[in-house]
Amino acid sequence: MKYKDYYEVLGVDKKATQEDIKKSYRKLAMKYHPDTNPNNKATDEKFKDINEAYEVLGDTEKRSKYDQFGSQSQFQGGADFDPSKYGFGGQNTQYKYSSGGDSDFSDFFNAFFGGGADFDVENMFHSSRGGRQRAVKGNDAELDVKITLEEGYSGVQKNLSLRIGDETKSLNYKVPKGIQEGEKIRLKEQGHKGQGNGKNGDLYIKFQFIKEENRVLEGNNLHVVVELLPWEAALGTQKSIKTLEGTISVKIPNEIQTGKRIRLKNQGYIDKQSNKGDLFITIKIINPTIITKELKELFIKMSEISGEK
Repeated sequence: MKYKDYYEVLGVDKKATQEDIKKSYRKLAMKYHPDTNPNNKATDEKFKDINEAYEVLGDTEKRSKYDQFGSQSQFQGGADFDPSKYGFGGQNTQYKYSSGGDSDFSDFFNAFFGGGADFDVENMFHSSRGGRQRAVKGNDAELDVKITLEEGYSGVQKNLSLRIGDETKSLNYKVPKGIQEGEKIRLKEQGHKGQGNGKNGDLYIKFQFIKEENRVLEGNNLHVVVELLPWEAALGTQKSIKTLEGTISVKIPNEIQTGKRIRLKNQGYIDKQSNKGDLFITIKIINPTIITKELKELFIKMSEISGEK
């Protein structure tokens, strides 16, 4: 990309005061405003350049950083500029910075002010003539980790071993109590190594719950299916139900039907604000796997009594 001389865009000297910059911007913005020049692509582009230049020079902090960089003579006069050689434009850099208007700023602007890159002029320029190696932050890394519902419910300490780049690490980390599926935690500077004096990247751990055949989490509510034999459904029974805090005994009322649900309040999952969901038990009536002669006779008798053939 080309180096952009924002002072030239606004038509001011590099020693111009902030008030001079503001006055020049207002004058040029009025001259090249789209309302003044409808359907004119050339003036539209000029208007964008003016706004971008003022975004930098009109902000004292951005202007100071830009002036430090602009003092490097090899990038003046519209020379080619490759941000990747100076610690910018890595995989974490966001190249879609918007000022809140209808247009995005240029890649040149985004390379420095669009996020994801640390603007460190002190370490940017160290040539082969004996200068220090430039500092470049290492890339971030991400790892998917599977946990049980109980681990997410209670919050636990865990350990993992992994290889990042050419380095093998053993790390301790905490599963936050009430973590939701897909959420991440950050282990600072545990990612890829930085270059020179650059910091290491970060390691992001993304949590996924281990899938279970008979338990499903929906929000903070936990759903389980309980199978009953016909006589259990007819006469009622007690069933041991596994919750996230242990096992409890639940009374199943008589004459319950398949598909009916029993709600156990505050026996579900928990969130980070300590709000608890409920546990829903869904009933499923099943036949015995082995029907003996005696059972068959009983079923026939039941059929006769009920009037069903």
